[in-house]
Amino acid sequence: MKIRLLDRYIFTQVFLACFACVFIFMIIWIMPEIFLKTVQRAINGTYTIETAVSVILFELPKVLNIALPVGMLLGTILTFDKLSKDSEITVLRSSGISFFRIIASVIILSVFVTALTFVVGSRFLPISAVKLKHIKGENRSSQFVFPVKNEDESMNKIVIVSNFDNNNIHDVIVLNFYKKSEGKGSSLLSSIVVSDFAKYDYNNWILNTGKEYIISEEGIFHKVRKINDLPVLSGTSAVNAYKLMKYSVFRDRELTNVQISEYIKLLKSEKMDDEYRFMLNKYIQRFVHSFMCIIFTILGCLLGFSKPREQKFVGMLIAVGIIFMYYITIPFFDLLAEKSILSPWLASFVIPIVCIALIIFLKKVKDL
Repeated sequence: MKIRLLDRYIFTQVFLACFACVFIFMIIWIMPEIFLKTVQRAINGTYTIETAVSVILFELPKVLNIALPVGMLLGTILTFDKLSKDSEITVLRSSGISFFRIIASVIILSVFVTALTFVVGSRFLPISAVKLKHIKGENRSSQFVFPVKNEDESMNKIVIVSNFDNNNIHDVIVLNFYKKSEGKGSSLLSSIVVSDFAKYDYNNWILNTGKEYIISEEGIFHKVRKINDLPVLSGTSAVNAYKLMKYSVFRDRELTNVQISEYIKLLKSEKMDDEYRFMLNKYIQRFVHSFMCIIFTILGCLLGFSKPREQKFVGMLIAVGIIFMYYITIPFFDLLAEKSILSPWLASFVIPIVCIALIIFLKKVKDL
């Protein structure tokens, strides 16, 4: 019964502290970055009141996804720092209760927060991001490049799309290459096709009207001909190109797990290696980011534990440094994964590995 009372007591203390930290973090994040800008646009007449409220509401999942791991780290530090300074941890340990038994209920709480973080990041965040994009009228550049290779990995053609809307594909340039057996090398252009309009229909890319500039093997334009209903892609290549083009206008946070998984498979099948490694890294990060709630919770308990005469808030300073390191290095590791300097799996797990090593170090230093 005493153990159950202890679990409820610590669980309640940590829950309230973490909830407060998450709430404060969201307020601090929202006020300068989102709330003030949205209010200013509402005053200027750019947004209506309903639009301004919608923008703030749809921004919440993105902020909450960041705030939950941070709240678990800061909340556990504050709670266990207070318990340590009030000698409550010392009394419990002198009663024969181990430190890791003391934090058992906190770890259970972190598991629930981990699940919540994953749901927010994989379900609510993509929906809210797409809604925000629609409300703000933001459209990413829809320029798309799709290379087609021969069986011997030599270049067959490159399709370049400057703009597209649903099934309508605008401003298309197709670079056709000589085969190795026909020319002096696989990099020689055989023709350049330019069209204002193309259509994707029945698994085919068809250029409506345009011109084809024929190039000799010596690299000289020697003929120009008009084209009409010219097929440039068909079958699997056409389907994959169209799907990749549709996905290319979305950021990773705008895609659900199912969508990003399909996108990764398409990138791999078409050997678009840089984009494949980048998206795989972002996909793995979704799971790692959620798991960081558990790691941050254990780390926060250890950083919050201190002897009665130890300096206060040392653990808090370390925690702020960890949070800064975690979020500021994400783009850096994204780049390392994209450029194949690190594998996507290793790039995603560098910070968790460092945090786990810090947990082991603190456990030994604090003699737990």
